[in-house]
Amino acid sequence: MSRKRRAVAPSFFRLLLFAGESLKLPTYGGQAVIEGVMMRGKKQLAVAVRNPKGEIVLHTEPLPRRVYDSRVSNFPFLRGLILLWDMLVLGMKTLMFSANVSLETEDEEEKMEIGGGAMYALLAISLAFAIGLFFVVPLLLAHLLGRSVHGSFEASLLEGGIRIALFVGYLALMGRLPDIRRTFMYHGAEHKTINAFEAGTPLEPGSVQQCSTIHPRCGTTLLLFVLVIAIFVFAALGQPPLAVRVLSRIVFVPLIAALCYEWIRFAARHIEQPAMRAVMSPAMALQRLTTREPTSEQLEVSIAALRSVIAAEGLELERLPLRAGAGLAVQGSGVSPA
Repeated sequence: MSRKRRAVAPSFFRLLLFAGESLKLPTYGGQAVIEGVMMRGKKQLAVAVRNPKGEIVLHTEPLPRRVYDSRVSNFPFLRGLILLWDMLVLGMKTLMFSANVSLETEDEEEKMEIGGGAMYALLAISLAFAIGLFFVVPLLLAHLLGRSVHGSFEASLLEGGIRIALFVGYLALMGRLPDIRRTFMYHGAEHKTINAFEAGTPLEPGSVQQCSTIHPRCGTTLLLFVLVIAIFVFAALGQPPLAVRVLSRIVFVPLIAALCYEWIRFAARHIEQPAMRAVMSPAMALQRLTTREPTSEQLEVSIAALRSVIAAEGLELERLPLRAGAGLAVQGSGVSPA
């Protein structure tokens, strides 16, 4: 498959990654896109993409005020449902922008443009596929394999084990694909840049490269918590008829995601505490499947995106206060709080 075909074909995996990667709500966070990084602040977002000529192309735009400046954005649980969906929409838009920049074509017919209705339909299909693959399929497999299992908790535990194994296997398999591996490198660059910013490290490639590719507010961490918490939620529902259980997996997933969204926000604010770090460590370790060590050129792109969104919000980087404990500092024998 040609580079052009690979660049403009947004895979389900990238959409799944977008569902989580922008969940770093406290101040700044981001996600990897095609040959670039998107960074989001409180009121603005910025995308930096390296084009085929080696130039970094920047784009900034305000976040929708109806979502981020509304009362809903401060209402626990409900804000998670709305913000998660909006970040999927923003993820799709920035993906389209990065695909066009990475192609750098002047032919309008070759540029990727998806209208509002088509984009929402694509997002709905992607979410349906994700729920079907990671929630309905494990339920059906557990139903077939666990006919001798008695008790709702035991049945839910079997289903959850299949679900987590399927998810981890999926990430490991996707990480072997060259295009996805390169996206993972930009994912690592995004994490390193956020960690450097939150630790007060100079935003230069050489300094940022020393920071960790692991971050407590990563969407990969949130997705794993969704899979784990689902075990207990579905166990509490008992063992109704199979059709009812299938429906429950579809209906309850967004609610579980909203719950885990609040947990990740809370955990990130207390990650410097040993007990919290112990709870979060297994989920954070999973990020090693979705991040790779970036190159200096990729770090330049990520740093440009962060500097751009800070400037777009009318702030000066040198005047921003340090946020001790918010990120993860220099790599070594382990990951230490900044």
